[in-house]
Amino acid sequence: MSKEHTIKIFDTTLRDGEQSPGASMNIEEKLRIAHQLEKLNVDVIEAGFPIASEGDFEAVRRVAQSIKGPEIAGLCRANDMDIDRAWEALKYAGERGRIHTFIATSDIHMKYKLKMSEEQVIETAVKAVKRAAGYTPNVEFSAEDAVRTRLPFLAKVVEAVIAAGAKTVNIPDTVGYTIPSEYFNIIRYLKENVANIEKAVLSVHCHNDLGLAVANSLAAVQAGAGQVECTINGIGERAGNCSLEEVVMALRTRQDILPYKTGVVTEHISPTSKLLSTITGIVIQPNKAIVGANAFAHEAGIHQHGVLMEKTTYEIMTPESIGLSKNKLVLGKHSGRHAFGQRLDELGYELSKEDINKAFVRFKALADQKKEIFDEDLDAIVADEIIRVPEKFKLLQMNVSSGSFAAPTATVELEVDGKRKRTACMGDGPVDATFKAIKKLTKSKARLLTFSVGAITGGTDAQGECTVRLETNGSEVLGQGAHPDIIVASAKAYVNALNKAASVESRTSVHL
Repeated sequence: MSKEHTIKIFDTTLRDGEQSPGASMNIEEKLRIAHQLEKLNVDVIEAGFPIASEGDFEAVRRVAQSIKGPEIAGLCRANDMDIDRAWEALKYAGERGRIHTFIATSDIHMKYKLKMSEEQVIETAVKAVKRAAGYTPNVEFSAEDAVRTRLPFLAKVVEAVIAAGAKTVNIPDTVGYTIPSEYFNIIRYLKENVANIEKAVLSVHCHNDLGLAVANSLAAVQAGAGQVECTINGIGERAGNCSLEEVVMALRTRQDILPYKTGVVTEHISPTSKLLSTITGIVIQPNKAIVGANAFAHEAGIHQHGVLMEKTTYEIMTPESIGLSKNKLVLGKHSGRHAFGQRLDELGYELSKEDINKAFVRFKALADQKKEIFDEDLDAIVADEIIRVPEKFKLLQMNVSSGSFAAPTATVELEVDGKRKRTACMGDGPVDATFKAIKKLTKSKARLLTFSVGAITGGTDAQGECTVRLETNGSEVLGQGAHPDIIVASAKAYVNALNKAASVESRTSVHL
């Protein structure tokens, strides 16, 4: 295939994806995702919105310093302050640093949000691109709400920003409004009516409000777009973004009618998906295409028979092609440290020797309780033991009594700032009693927003995985815990959330 048929994959999980409610990540978590995206070999990582906050700026800077393969992009509005701040963070990536600036172009946005005329919008866009181009030739411009923009005006904007120095021009479906045939025609119109269109790569950025983000992106590629902007697991604002794994695997699977390729190493899709879900606590729906738990599962007898005879009867891609193992039973209690470390590496984790040893101790303890250890169990171990904030509070031991004849009571012992403390509380149920005891020991004023629980794998000996979301001082934090005893898992999740809340509060006090 020629270079013209190679589609760039622009991953915005760390920027647009993080804007998904509940998906906020700290700097270290963003770096873990960025390193995994580097393994995935995406072309561009949009690391954040540098002007938005000190945390976002620092995350973009750290990613720009750490990642060596993909280009690193930072989003900024079309004004001098945003652009200067973006480059201050991106400069560490050198030629791979990409300034991504934007302004809205639709009538509704110009009238109600910007309160600007067409001439003012073009003037602002051109000025922004020229300022960005003064720092780097790697400039991308986005016409926000492009699909609801009148085509002659959109073409005029695109031509002007390309002339000003934009090397990539994005035509986003900001509100998930378009359908494939319409989007195809928009891209085709620009290809045919913008005189200097060949001097830039046309990019597309689709939201999933009507469930059409992937379909729209593929239609745009067929019309001549050379870059697709997407996120892992399709996370993002409202209904999310175009799903990276879906668009990449569609291009790979349907080469007969989609003669395009990407540089994505698809065998890293599943580990990347799992890592993001673990860090954000956003559970992947079982029937999610490509990465859902049921994506390669067959229950119907006819399907099972067909797959046993010949996999391609019902599987259009192989589990191995996205990084799944045929046999989910990976390790057991007789497995050694080397095999354990190797499997963690295969799952996408880059851990220090100290962290591997720490996780191995937990693995051995779990292997004594469970007959089978699955990849999902390993994900939970890493999430529960390694991906942690400093522990102001540490769960030492607990005991819960509950039944139909007695009030549920929890006795909990914590280490609080290095001191052992114990208390007992009654509650409406065993989890409620446990949370009340922990709250009493920690003197926390955090408000519980959500609590969810699920089994990581099948079987009565499965680990329970709990997620707790707390609100404290206007900020939301997510805590996770896993353990074969669901009450212990709940306690670990609550303590994890309180540690994150304490970490947030300490950072805030330092900034003040």
